[in-house]
Amino acid sequence: MQQNRLGLVSVSFRSLTPEEIIQAVCAAGLQAIEWGGDVHVPAGDLSAARRVRALTEEAGLEVAAYGSYYRLGAYPDAQKEFAGVLGCACALGAPVVRLWAGQKGSGLFSQEEFASAAQEAALLCDLAAPYGLKVVFECHNDTLTDNYPSALRLMQAINRPNAGMYWQPNQLRDKSYNQEALRALLPYLYNVHVFQWDAANRYPLEQGREEWQSYLQIIRSEQPQRRHDFLLEFMPDDNPATLPREADTLKYLFQ
Repeated sequence: MQQNRLGLVSVSFRSLTPEEIIQAVCAAGLQAIEWGGDVHVPAGDLSAARRVRALTEEAGLEVAAYGSYYRLGAYPDAQKEFAGVLGCACALGAPVVRLWAGQKGSGLFSQEEFASAAQEAALLCDLAAPYGLKVVFECHNDTLTDNYPSALRLMQAINRPNAGMYWQPNQLRDKSYNQEALRALLPYLYNVHVFQWDAANRYPLEQGREEWQSYLQIIRSEQPQRRHDFLLEFMPDDNPATLPREADTLKYLFQ
């Protein structure tokens, strides 16, 4: 069985430099970083990607993913736009590139718009496949993956072996729904974004320990041989000093 990796999403601390983020991750005893494409490794900046990869590896850490902000349906030339994303993901040595599934809620897509989004996503998967990259969509509100039936429909329409999903609890839904969503998306699951929020507030991960234990049990019982990256995303107070506490709770969940 491959060991799960525990890490951090770099956009948790957009104001920090890559060096500062790496130092914080090492101090917290985590193993991997999802590097974001908005600040730390901008799409198309291959020099930044190579530099961040070198810094990450020199610190004994691993690149979990390239967190791009590419959105389906947002560009007149998808292949040209994706080239910068793909180049950075490869330069980073990322196994996964994260995308967003559109620019509006799933209920607002016409059949034609859905078909176009799925076709674009399949193209991106085909472009990424020769490099061994997975194209993975985030469960995010106001996109085609804002609920799990729509996310499943998208995965089935893409129909590519290197297409997959992130999962994170929907802060607008209850635990029962989130457990149901996780079970449904397991066949496509790569990484997990970890936080404890509700519609109004962020909380220390400790307050959601039992809830997260139930999510991990679902993954362990149904995918015991598959490795996933579990990545802390944002601190309850946006303070880097809080990372060691949140990391300790994350590590406790895997004891």
